[in-house]
Amino acid sequence: MSYGSVFAPGLFADKVMVVTGGGSGIGRCTAHELAALGATVVLVGRKLEKLQKVQEEITQDGGRATMAACDIRQEESVKKTVADIVAEHGRVDGLVNNAGGQFMTPLEAISAKGWEAVVNTNLTGGFLMARECYLQSMSKNGGSIVNIVADMWGSMPGMGHSGAARAGMVSFTETAAVEWAGRGVRVNAVAPGYIASSGMDNYPVEMAPMIREMAKTIPAGRFGTEAETAAGIVFLLSPAASFVSGTTLRIDGARPQARMGYPMRVPDAATQERAAVKPFNGFHRAHLPKVFQV
Repeated sequence: MSYGSVFAPGLFADKVMVVTGGGSGIGRCTAHELAALGATVVLVGRKLEKLQKVQEEITQDGGRATMAACDIRQEESVKKTVADIVAEHGRVDGLVNNAGGQFMTPLEAISAKGWEAVVNTNLTGGFLMARECYLQSMSKNGGSIVNIVADMWGSMPGMGHSGAARAGMVSFTETAAVEWAGRGVRVNAVAPGYIASSGMDNYPVEMAPMIREMAKTIPAGRFGTEAETAAGIVFLLSPAASFVSGTTLRIDGARPQARMGYPMRVPDAATQERAAVKPFNGFHRAHLPKVFQV
């Protein structure tokens, strides 16, 4: 089997696309789609064993991928990683700032160290990667950056550190879109809502029942797929989005618009089977999160 992308074959032929957090979840899926569309994908992450597995998958599927171990929170590490990528591939055409992470804790229980860890991962690291790709390649050759944020509209009670960092990344996206436009660089963001991704497997086991119930809060009546998120990212990287910059694309089934007191009209099974609302599952190597394997 191969990736069932809705985009034209060869769309990213001869392009170099960097995907941080490419060893799992949305990053892994996006890397597969970009490679299937002809790009040379550079997988960036802290754990080489995870990156190597994805690299092998892409190679088995006929694509091209390399990998680089990097802690995006460390400025010197980011500088060197981007320099090595440019030295090997000549340039960076696209960056998917996907690496991130958080943990559930009320604000009063978050230590300064915990706060800084989440902000550094979800905001500072993304800034450093974008800045270095811009300075070392895109300022001369142009390019496109897509920052992955989150469904933090209305903020994120229980994960206030992540909500603050993600909101900061949206602001950074808008600022960079203006400052770097003169060099032919577009900067956008994608805000995934509740996506059935492997990242859900990192939450405590006792949260599983709550996670499974979350679909009831989504007007679309279901979780999104990794492939639906990747498709939005790929669109923003593509020439079709050449006049799109500084925007945040929400992929969330209208969840932030759900209101207390308004009756939810969640689609029934028959409605969900219609093409207009059927889940898109183009990723042939997708894994159902363990939390749903009941």
